[in-house]
Amino acid sequence: MASAKEAVRLASRLCQEVQRQLSAEERVDKKDDSPVTVADYGAQVVVAWTLQRADPSTRLSMVAEEDSTELRTPAGRPMLDRITALVNSVVAAAAPGEVLSPEQVLDIIDLGASQGGPSGRHWVLDPIDGTRGFVGMRQYSVCLGMLQDGEVVLGVLGCPNLPQGPVGDDDGATGSAQRLSGDADVGCLFFSERGQGAWVEPLQNAGDAAPAQVRVAEVTEGAEARFMESVESRHSSHSINAALARELGVVRPPLRMDSQVKYGLLSRGCGTIFMRFPPATYKEKIWDHAAGFVIVEEAGGRVTDAAGVRLDFSKGRFLALDRGIIAAPPALHEKLVAAAAKVAPKA
Repeated sequence: MASAKEAVRLASRLCQEVQRQLSAEERVDKKDDSPVTVADYGAQVVVAWTLQRADPSTRLSMVAEEDSTELRTPAGRPMLDRITALVNSVVAAAAPGEVLSPEQVLDIIDLGASQGGPSGRHWVLDPIDGTRGFVGMRQYSVCLGMLQDGEVVLGVLGCPNLPQGPVGDDDGATGSAQRLSGDADVGCLFFSERGQGAWVEPLQNAGDAAPAQVRVAEVTEGAEARFMESVESRHSSHSINAALARELGVVRPPLRMDSQVKYGLLSRGCGTIFMRFPPATYKEKIWDHAAGFVIVEEAGGRVTDAAGVRLDFSKGRFLALDRGIIAAPPALHEKLVAAAAKVAPKA
């Protein structure tokens, strides 16, 4: 757990630096050579480097989003050099005197080529979950999980722009990162190990505060609940979510946040329900849910597909789902599954 937390902290530090540059340059889209792409690669390298360094005798097996194919071409060399410089700025602080070459950076990126599956140990990484939130100066997260024989046994979420206290609508809005940046009470690290509960501490300067155990809210009625959903609707239907909320009697407006930040908020009781209903053609990746899944379960919540079946991470890089994902405290979860059968029945 210690190396996983350190890996996410270092990667989050890299992402924060790139997002600050992103703001200064007023970038609004993810292009092949944009700072956000540099951050995607850079965060993946930093996490893999940290984990491999903690256990050098074993080759790291990681299921991750990026590969080095484009960077190995002549056209990709300038970007590779920028990624290498960015990574080394973080490595220098963690291991003074150590410098990674561009060739080493390429090889570390490709440690993320594992297919996962039902046997063995595999790390699962989304180096920047919530890319559109990242470029929109909103919420994003660095998400690291561990699979052991197909079961998620560990999860760490680094949420650089998430307040440590109460969260409001404005904290998920475009430009919120600029307002929150530099605040000592902003930045959360959620973590959980199977059977050990779920915890949160400040993302940086963790020695200043003891970890706090978190639990999902003990809410049983829809009228008391607040549901969360993605800011963007391209991978999650806002209309289905709204219909389910009405069926359950939810009266409060949705809290819209990018990334697995929503799993963190659910685990500490700041939100009560997270629903995600993607288009039928969309395939959910395991790195988009693994870390948050174990954190919410260890906080007392349930995370299943729309039929109430617990998520299965043993099938490779993708999840097989019935319609969508529902995460909530147990009493509300049961009602939501029943509502989904009525509002969003199987095709």
